[in-house]
Amino acid sequence: MAPRSELPAHTSCYDHFVSYGETDTMGVLYYAEYLHIFERARSFFIRGHGMSYAEVERRGIILPVREASCRYRAPVRFDDEIHVLTGISEWKRVSIRFAYEVWNKDRTVLHATGMTEHASVGPDGKPVRVPDWLKSLFEAD
Repeated sequence: MAPRSELPAHTSCYDHFVSYGETDTMGVLYYAEYLHIFERARSFFIRGHGMSYAEVERRGIILPVREASCRYRAPVRFDDEIHVLTGISEWKRVSIRFAYEVWNKDRTVLHATGMTEHASVGPDGKPVRVPDWLKSLFEAD
C-alpha cells in the first residue's frame, strides 16, 4: 500500500465511476479531471455535514480556490470505481485547506493525493475570517 496523506479524523467518502469523457486517448483519467473530482468530493463533504455549498454562499461566505495540487501515484482508467476521501487538513484565519485521497474500489491502491486551499471571502470579494458556525459545522461528526 502506498503512503497516505495527512487526512484528518473527520472525513467523507465520495464514490465515483470514471466516465469515458474524463479519460485521455489511452483510456486513463485525464490529469485535470482530478480537480473536478476533488470539487465533487468537497461538495459531498460539505453536504454530508448538513449544508449545501449554495447555503454557505447564501450566508455570505464564498470559498474560492486559491491553491490546488495533486500527486498522481497510479493511473485510474475508464469505468474504474474510485473512492475519494476528503477532509479539512488545516484551518487558518481566512482560509481552509482540504485534503484528498483517491483510492481504488477495495482501497488497496492509492491513486492520488491532493489538496485545495480556499480563501474565505465575503460577497464583496474581500477576505473575511472563517466564521465559527462554518468551522463548527465541518468539525461535527
